[in-house]
Amino acid sequence: MTRVFVVDDSAFIRKALARVLGAERGLQLVGVAASGAEAVAKIPDADPDVVTLDVAMAGMDGLQVLRALLRWKPALKVVMLSAHTRDGAEATIEALAAGAVDFIDKTSFNVMDLDTFRREVIEKLKIWGSVESGAPAARADAPAPVIHAPNLAAAVRCELCVIGASTGGPIALQRILERIPARFPMPIAIVQHMPLGFTRPFADRLNGLSRLQVSEAGEGDRLRPGHVLVAPAGRHLRITPSLVVLLAAEPADAKHVPSVDVTMNSAARARPGRVLGILLTGMGQDGADGMASIRASGGFAIGESEASCVVYGMPRAAQLRGAADCMLSLPEIIAFLEELTAASQSKTRARR
Repeated sequence: MTRVFVVDDSAFIRKALARVLGAERGLQLVGVAASGAEAVAKIPDADPDVVTLDVAMAGMDGLQVLRALLRWKPALKVVMLSAHTRDGAEATIEALAAGAVDFIDKTSFNVMDLDTFRREVIEKLKIWGSVESGAPAARADAPAPVIHAPNLAAAVRCELCVIGASTGGPIALQRILERIPARFPMPIAIVQHMPLGFTRPFADRLNGLSRLQVSEAGEGDRLRPGHVLVAPAGRHLRITPSLVVLLAAEPADAKHVPSVDVTMNSAARARPGRVLGILLTGMGQDGADGMASIRASGGFAIGESEASCVVYGMPRAAQLRGAADCMLSLPEIIAFLEELTAASQSKTRARR
């Protein structure tokens, strides 16, 4: 049974969450608070497994509450409820960097859309309720193993890197981009499942942490070494043979927009045999087809292993299809990219 505490200054949201939790087996509401100060006072006694926390509240706001709660219990799982206003999105991205595990865009729901609200809340709370405290995030900071040259041979030939992620992806991507060397030899395209309004603040946040230049992708942008483009929410990102970005809402019936499959498939066509695909944590199967395309065209495909995945769904789907050349934990992926940079520099020097 996952014990949930709800913090929100909206009476409607508090009642809606109470209704959802009361009707769902496996979830138990153990307390509610209408303000940040009330939450900080009540939560230690309630001792929940997961807290849903409103970002924008009068007085003590969500970020202040989050930091107070994580000082009390660093392994506490906090899911932010946010609005996709500029301030709300920026605060949400800051909350993820500060230790929140996930977020829900509550402005996408209304009185007539409680079923969608229920599905997303249940999915998020059950995912995080099933993740053991301190794992897998703690293991992602473990000492990185040595990646040997045979694993690098195919990747050194690549000219483009595409990374896909969903649940748990923001923190995984942050850790990767904090460590990638400035001389990483190829451009990077990132597809992270996010609601409208959140990908630009996410890219801006990554830009401040990375040695590479990170930005939200725009129509006609060109992928080039030293740069990272993040697919914008609500648009699929395709890559042309000249590494120019094309954005479109179609296929509109895709489960995720942007879709990892769409970007990876276009990359495999644009640079056959020269794409490094990396599929990180996430629920579902998005990316499995794209990884298969990359590998079939002669590129190199890496899936995040169960050892560090928050949700071992998307990488598992790729593995079951035989679409991954190897499965590596997050520390191993980071070490691989560092070794790849060094190997590429050595190859360049050898040509001179």
